[in-house]
Amino acid sequence: MERLVCLILGYICGLFQTGYIYGRLHHIDIRKHGSGNAGTTNALRTLGWKAGAITFLGDSLKCILAVWIAYMIYGKSNSEMFELLAMYAGIGAVLGHNFPFYLKFKGGKGIAATAGLLLAVNPKVALVAMLTFIVIVGITRYVSLGSIILVIIFGIGMVVQGEVFGTTLTQSQQYELYTLSVFLVILAVYKHRENIKRLCNGTENKLKFGKK
Repeated sequence: MERLVCLILGYICGLFQTGYIYGRLHHIDIRKHGSGNAGTTNALRTLGWKAGAITFLGDSLKCILAVWIAYMIYGKSNSEMFELLAMYAGIGAVLGHNFPFYLKFKGGKGIAATAGLLLAVNPKVALVAMLTFIVIVGITRYVSLGSIILVIIFGIGMVVQGEVFGTTLTQSQQYELYTLSVFLVILAVYKHRENIKRLCNGTENKLKFGKK
């Protein structure tokens, strides 16, 4: 039951579509521009750096909020398995972001939300993942490539953390955590499937660092 509650709470938090709301405030539906996504990259390309930064922060923070709410409910009563419950809350937020029911399930790709989850549950891995993302995007100017690498580091980091440093979870709960981590990686890769095709074909759009 705790898992389902955290998943639902996360989904509700994830429904706050920062990029879509910011665009509407500027009389634009960003889902009808650029890539058609409601996430950070399309907000940046459609509305500029300020919109991109606000969208990233908003989408990251809603995932952190989901984990915090879960902690307020279960942090003391289920402290030994809270890392797992935090993952359910975070996944719920990512699903709410990617598939918001009120926007006909057309949201973003979940990278900023996943970054927020990583910050909430594993700050050290989050730092490595985000620095790697910045380096890759800085060198290649492919946001999609940096995003894919970020979530792969997330998945690997969660497994390494559990196997090398250990957790308070039982073995079965730990394997459940790994499964959820892999699910997030697969979901992110699936959402970037068209980007991957363009990367392979050499036709992927590069990020422009100049002013909009």
